[in-house]
Amino acid sequence: MTLNGRVALVTGGSRGIGKAIAVALAEAGANVALSYRSREEEAEEVVRTMQVSGRHAVALQADVGSAASIDALVKTTVDRLGPVDVLVCNAGVGQPARLEELTLALWEETLNVNLRSAFLLTQAVVPTMRARKFGRLIYLSSTAAQVGGIVGPHYAASKAGLLGLMHSYASQLAKEGITANAICPALVATEMLTDNPRAPKPESLPVGRFGRPEEAAEVAVMLAHNAFITGQTLQVNGGVYMT
Repeated sequence: MTLNGRVALVTGGSRGIGKAIAVALAEAGANVALSYRSREEEAEEVVRTMQVSGRHAVALQADVGSAASIDALVKTTVDRLGPVDVLVCNAGVGQPARLEELTLALWEETLNVNLRSAFLLTQAVVPTMRARKFGRLIYLSSTAAQVGGIVGPHYAASKAGLLGLMHSYASQLAKEGITANAICPALVATEMLTDNPRAPKPESLPVGRFGRPEEAAEVAVMLAHNAFITGQTLQVNGGVYMT
C-alpha cells in the first residue's frame, strides 16, 4: 500500500518524536498537517522540511487540552488538505512528580492532554474514515504504561489509558478498513528525557544508548502502511521492557 496522496494529522509535531513521524510520513508520500501549542517557528521549520519531499504540509496551532481547539484543528486540516487518513496522537505532557508532589491538578491536566485529547481527536476523524473504508489510528503511549516509568503515576495512567482506547477502536473498526495500534517508546532522546534529572544513563539500557526519534518514526510509517496489523502495542525501548 502506498501513502501517496493520503492525509496525515500528527499532533505535537514541532519537535521530538512527533516531528520525526511527520517528516517520515511526508517522505513516504503523505500530505501532513502537524499541530503545535506554542513553538510556531520550530513547527514552520518542520513544514519546510516536509515540503522538500514535494508534499503539501501545514502547521496548525492547537491546544489539544481544549475540545474546541481540537474541533478547529480537524476542520482546518480537512479544509486545507482533505479528510484525515492517518491520525497520530502524539501530543502529550509529562511533568515529573514524586508521589508526595503529585496533585489533583497535575493528574487532571495530564489525563486531559494525554488521554482525553486522543479520544476527542479519534471521534472527530473516524466518521470520514468509516465512510471511505480506510483509516490508520496510531497512539503514542509509553513503556511507562507497563512498568510505571520515571515520570510518575499520573503519566503512567494516562499512557495505559491510551492502550485501552486503542484496543477498543481496533476491535470495533477492524472490519471497516481501519486499524488502531500503539507505539510505546521509552528512553528516546527527547526533551522529556534529557530534562529529567531522574533519567537513567544511556549505558544502563541493554542496547547501550538512548533511542532516536527517527526509530519510533519508522514504526509509525510501517503501521500507516500495514492493513493487517491492528490492536497491537509495539515497544520501542532499547530492551528495557521485553514482551
